Amino acid sequence: MRAISGLWRWRRNPLRRGTDLAEAWLALAALVLILVVAPVIGSVVGGVAQDALQRSVREQQDSRRQVTATVIRKLDRSPLDADPESATGRDLRSRVLADWTGPDGTSQQGTVLAELRSPHRGDHFALWTDLHGRIAARPLDSATATTHAVLAGIGAALLTAGLLEGGRRLAVWRMVRRRYARWDQAWDSAGPDWGRTGTGS
Repeated sequence: MRAISGLWRWRRNPLRRGTDLAEAWLALAALVLILVVAPVIGSVVGGVAQDALQRSVREQQDSRRQVTATVIRKLDRSPLDADPESATGRDLRSRVLADWTGPDGTSQQGTVLAELRSPHRGDHFALWTDLHGRIAARPLDSATATTHAVLAGIGAALLTAGLLEGGRRLAVWRMVRRRYARWDQAWDSAGPDWGRTGTGS
């Protein structure tokens, strides 16, 4: 809005300098670019991220399976384990030795983190594996992927707007420096006696 009012104010002003008008046009151009280009770049980046993340979701869901594991025995706590008194419900996992059958029918056994507060021999819990029964991370779900894509789009739009505004400020800074340099030259050409009575007569 300041850009439009700046253009209107300098339209017919007799004190208008070329840099004043250039500043107002630059502000208007930056405003238009921020309102048009930043959302376009944000939507393009968000769309590309959405496609890539949804493809990753499909690949992970095709290559991972949830199986049921059985606790063989609880293992001693590791120093890296969460403190049960200060941990949240999500952090309360126990290290156990467990066995499970992979999706391909192979029998597997290993140390895993079970989401059980106090595991006992024979307890069952869910575990994500790859198609060969090796432990894998939980696959990314579609809603989380969409959230990441939206955040990527918003971030790209904000970054674009910031770069455009930064470019405008840099251009204005250079114009102001040039204006000051011209003022210094004008003062120097006026000489040290400028303003004294009888100078130049």
